[in-house]
Parts: sequence; structure tokens; C-alpha cells
Amino acid sequence: MKKVLVLLSSYNGEKYIEEQLNSIVNQTYKNIDIYIRDDGSKDNTLKILKEYEKKYKNIKVESGKNKGFLGSFFGMLKKCDKYDYYAFCDQDDVWVDDKIEKAVRMLDKEDDNQILLYASNYDYYDSNMNFISHTGRVGKKPSFAKAIVENIAPGMTMVINNNARDKIINNNYEACLLHDWWTYLICVGMGKVIYDDSITVKYRRHEKNVTTVEKGIIKTFIWRIKTFIFGDHFSDLKKQLLSYKETFYDSLNKKNQKLLNLFCKKKSIITQIRKIFYPVRFKDKIRHEIMIRAMFLLGRI
Repeated sequence: MKKVLVLLSSYNGEKYIEEQLNSIVNQTYKNIDIYIRDDGSKDNTLKILKEYEKKYKNIKVESGKNKGFLGSFFGMLKKCDKYDYYAFCDQDDVWVDDKIEKAVRMLDKEDDNQILLYASNYDYYDSNMNFISHTGRVGKKPSFAKAIVENIAPGMTMVINNNARDKIINNNYEACLLHDWWTYLICVGMGKVIYDDSITVKYRRHEKNVTTVEKGIIKTFIWRIKTFIFGDHFSDLKKQLLSYKETFYDSLNKKNQKLLNLFCKKKSIITQIRKIFYPVRFKDKIRHEIMIRAMFLLGRI
């Protein structure tokens, strides 16, 4: 059996972390170790983690100063021992009991000499683990073009192999936006992404961190206007792409280099027009494709 390391970064997670840990230790796939780094919690999170470390031999806990999730996750990935596969884990979700088993089964079918990423579908739940809705992410087709504008692989669904890990830890990752989006860009740009339609995670959404799926049509529209028209989302995205180009350009194929060059150019009428009519799909749904092309027209990205 392949050996899997679960990487969990915690911060003030006392309210939900036990439920998440229970879902990991009760996985149907048993060849798992759990490496947890507490990112400077001020509540009882570390105390809870130490109790689990005493109870389970496959759990290792350490604590340190607050680095933020980016530094914490990638720091663990760099520091940990070598495993066959690595799974990112949030502190407040619940994993379906065969999550790791499904990931390993699908990854084992692939050539392990390439960069590999497994990602899956998930459902939305409220803070009390009451079902809210499905994501509607069935039939997602990963591509480098889509990865430029959207991450379809949230970290809590990810499992990567050693080649993916090496590509992350041996290159500069400090300028990226999110650890999962950066990982997805690396794997879809230079390796292979396996997307599983199966639900493997119950994604908990807090009252203080409500996603657009809970807002309704009008509130969702307003949120999109604020975020995409007046917010810094696309300027931050541009910085991530520039950093990605600086780090990985020579490792990309010609097709991906051409596309990345276009999105790293300075804003101009010519580049905006080229993006609008670029002959690839950036979104799976037609209405979302129209919206992103509108953002190209407005010069937002």
C-alpha cells in the first residue's frame, strides 16, 4: 500500500477540529500519517491536538509562530519526510470515509514519473454540518487556460505525488496567492490533473465566512460586481501569473507559454482584443465564459 501523509495547518480551530480529525483517523485507507502544524493558535486548539497525538501513533503535532496558511502548508510540505502521496487538509471540514482510498486508487493508475494531482468534487455544509447544496462541479475538465482565471481544485480535496511536491518546494512559492491554486497551476501546466466527480469532502462554511452559494441571486450579483469590477482580485491574480512565469516558464510547453505570455502583458487594446477572441474555453459554463470575456473587454484581467 502506498503511504499517504495528510498535512493539516490549524489556527484557533477548537470548535471544529475534532470532527475533522475523527474523519481522517476513520478513513477506510489505513496507511496514513497525519502531520499537523499549529499556526500560533490562541485558543485550546493545540491542547486538543496534543490529546490526539497521545492517542494515535500516526499523528505528529508541532507548533510555531503565525505564518499564515501559505507559509504553514508549504513549510510543512518542505520539512516533512518523503511519502508516496500528500494530502492537504483544512481544520474545519469533514472528509468522506473513503476519500483517501479513492485518491490513491486513481493516482495509482497513472505514470508516477510525471507530476500528478488528484482533486475531487465536494458539497457545501453550514457550521453545524447541515447540508446546503451541491457545488455543481460534475464533469469539470482541467486545463491550463481555465487555471489562469479559476482554481477548480480546493486544497482540502487535493492529493499530490512526489514529483508535484518537488516542483513546489524546490521553487519560489512566496509570491503566489493561495497554496491550492499555486499547486493546481503547477500540476495542470506541467503535469496531469485527475478530477473526480465523486463527493469526498463536506465543506463547512462558517457564518462569518459565507460563500456566494448561500447569498441568493441578487446578493451573488452584487458580490461579483464588488469583487471583479471594483476589487483587487484580478490585480492579485496578475501578480501570481507574473510570479509563475518567472519561476516555471521554461518548463511549460509552447502552447502554455503563448497563453501565459498574453496574460502577463501590460494592458492595451490589442491584448484585450486578443484575449476576447482567444480560441480556448476559460470556463465550463457558457454564462461564466461570457462574464470572463467581458472582464477581458474591460481590461480587468
